[in-house]
Amino acid sequence: MRHDVALEAILFYKAVPVSKRQLLELLMIEEAVLEATITALSKRLTGSALALTQTDTTIALTTNATVAPLIEEFRKDELKGDIGPAGAETLAIIAYRGPISKAAIDRIRGVNSATIIRNLMVRGLIERNGGTTAGTYHLTVACYAELGITTRQELPHFSSVMNALEQFDTETNTTAT
Repeated sequence: MRHDVALEAILFYKAVPVSKRQLLELLMIEEAVLEATITALSKRLTGSALALTQTDTTIALTTNATVAPLIEEFRKDELKGDIGPAGAETLAIIAYRGPISKAAIDRIRGVNSATIIRNLMVRGLIERNGGTTAGTYHLTVACYAELGITTRQELPHFSSVMNALEQFDTETNTTAT
């Protein structure tokens, strides 16, 4: 597989900035080859809806600035609607269990939560710690304000929910071993 295609696939899959160090390891190439690969992919993306955005240490696949007005309109439309049952479920998981990884959210819900998580992030209800897909998610200050609370402990039935979750975790871990 060509290095530029592999790089594009990784950046598309991750959907967040990826460290150049990690890319060197994943692609099993040297730094000079990575720089040439970045240049080749950047040239190939010229005139498309996508662009490469990079810092000294990271690189990401992003939306080209020329389509920003279209994307902004699309984003506004997304924000008009209700978050829906899946969004509410995911938000509750993050509220009570956060900070929590995407993998843990997916395991609890039993489905891939990437789209729901992105939607909640776009709305400013949650944010990611760690800056990578391996990071954890938690409620934003704006979400706390929207819910009318100042701490997690003010969530409805916080103590009883946390006790039930602890008991569930204990039972699940006991039966799994």
